[in-house]
Amino acid sequence: MSFQLSDINSNWTLFLDRDGVINVERNDDYIKNWQEFEFYEQSLIALPLLAKKFKTIVITTNQKGIGRGLMTHDDLAIIHEHMIKRIDQVGGRIDHIFYCADLDNNSPNRKPQPGMALQAKEIFPQINFEESIMVGNRTSDMHFGRNAGLHTIFVATTHPETAFPHETIDYRFDNLLAFAQAL
Repeated sequence: MSFQLSDINSNWTLFLDRDGVINVERNDDYIKNWQEFEFYEQSLIALPLLAKKFKTIVITTNQKGIGRGLMTHDDLAIIHEHMIKRIDQVGGRIDHIFYCADLDNNSPNRKPQPGMALQAKEIFPQINFEESIMVGNRTSDMHFGRNAGLHTIFVATTHPETAFPHETIDYRFDNLLAFAQAL
């Protein structure tokens, strides 16, 4: 493995998936409002640690619930507003949230395609994909990372059966806090 955790410095960018990484993922359902959103307690401990380590922190999240008409863009904005407020309260930071509501799995912005990473680079031109990490709980997150030229961290919160070693996973941790502590 050519990438080492010790390579990470304060110029690096952290890409985070949302559901199953920061908050509890709903089985075969979508988080449609703030009342359904539940942080992993360990993520609220991890996010302040990560805020000290990374220059830029962005969330990239597929949100098909909008495309399916189960929620609106406004519903998602309210969820994200409350989420960011709580993360800020504990000393964490999210610099931007990118989401894709498209239903088509081949949409250029839907993970595993790299569209949201390219959007991030437009808003934050200092992002260097070779000095960026994608943290996710699904292999689609890992493929997104690879497709964008990012290093990848798999957190086994929801899919512990995912094989490791795996060609798209650089490191594997039990959850976001275990990753933050390893840094």
